[in-house]
Amino acid sequence: MERTRAEVDATLQTAKLDAAELLPAAHCLRFGPAAAGDVCLLELEPALCGRLQAGRSLVIRGDKDEQAVLCSEDKTYDLKVADTSNMLLFIPGCKIPEQLKMEETHCNIIHTEIFGFSNNYWELRRCRPKLKKLKKLLMENTYEGPDSEKEKDSSHLKYTTEDLLDQIQASEEEIMTQLQVLNACEIGGMLAVPLAIRCISSSFTGIGKYTWTPSLCFAAGYWRILEFDYEMKLLNHITQLVDSESWSFSKVPLNTCLQELGPLEPEEMIEHCLKCYGKKYTEEGEAYFELSADKICRATAQMLLQNAVKFNLAEFQEVWQQSVPEGMTTRLDQLKGLALVDRQSRPEIIFLLKAEDLPEGDQERFNSLFSLREKWTEEDIAPYIQDLCGEKQTIGALLTKYARSSMQNGVKVYNSRRPIS
Repeated sequence: MERTRAEVDATLQTAKLDAAELLPAAHCLRFGPAAAGDVCLLELEPALCGRLQAGRSLVIRGDKDEQAVLCSEDKTYDLKVADTSNMLLFIPGCKIPEQLKMEETHCNIIHTEIFGFSNNYWELRRCRPKLKKLKKLLMENTYEGPDSEKEKDSSHLKYTTEDLLDQIQASEEEIMTQLQVLNACEIGGMLAVPLAIRCISSSFTGIGKYTWTPSLCFAAGYWRILEFDYEMKLLNHITQLVDSESWSFSKVPLNTCLQELGPLEPEEMIEHCLKCYGKKYTEEGEAYFELSADKICRATAQMLLQNAVKFNLAEFQEVWQQSVPEGMTTRLDQLKGLALVDRQSRPEIIFLLKAEDLPEGDQERFNSLFSLREKWTEEDIAPYIQDLCGEKQTIGALLTKYARSSMQNGVKVYNSRRPIS
């Protein structure tokens, strides 16, 4: 039975509502036979909504033991269920008051059927991509060179871009950026094989006559992290060549490098190493690399520190300077986020502490740092929490939230807000 205008007016009178203060049109709702409460609502910001309307995709990622995240092409969002005390109704074709005001309406009745309902909805909160798993997966099978015994064993796990997109809770752009940070290399992706002919046009001049063309298929490459010793071996080949040829580190010719070092290592690996430690540019049609002294000094320090629990600082600085190529100058600020100096010990010491190996969560990260050292200066702790800063968040704001400050010998230091076991 559908309500009449008289019944609607009677209801307004019972509710003591003045019809003159309301829009003349009235929606009469009823649950349809197919109405269900198993529909999910997702609240989107305008930019994400525009992506969907433009035909792009949003992807939900996460294993069974992980909190689900939603990813666009370049951002990652936490998915949270938000409950509401008001029942949310799905009404196809429902007109909101702003739409009714724009129309010439009389005291008409609009009979509307409810398609579904829900007491909650999914809301999105921008979050940091969960990238620690990316390094963990790639470190399971590092690349030690084409002649390594591991390369002859097909049982070792390898990951394509699609594999990583399936397993890492981050957007594609964030994953690709992190692969660059890790100096990962895509190996085996440039092998082309002929395919059977393929239809490229459905136009025809007769029944069954189509336009065909030969095609090529490129094998999917596997993302690999170079074993550090192998990476340093490549870098050593390059720096020795630069020295023997008396080149400037700011102008290393790519083609000559590949010709000279090609008999020693694959050309792809030589070029990859140049990309990791330098910046490519072109001059008069020739490709050159400008090698970064800071990156080479940092890698050399890691090589020296990785096999030592602790290193006398003065001795380390002397050995470090002797180990880098001639003309490069070592500085402790090149080691931010890689090594930590303890100036309270006698003698002063330095040891390896890589930011990328610390826990991913905010509280877990601070717990780890404060269990290592009770009090930190902002200068010392900043490289180890910089990546925790979200949009418009500062290191100072993080320290205020997770640490308390005090003065020690005229220097501001920070210690944990909670007991560390």
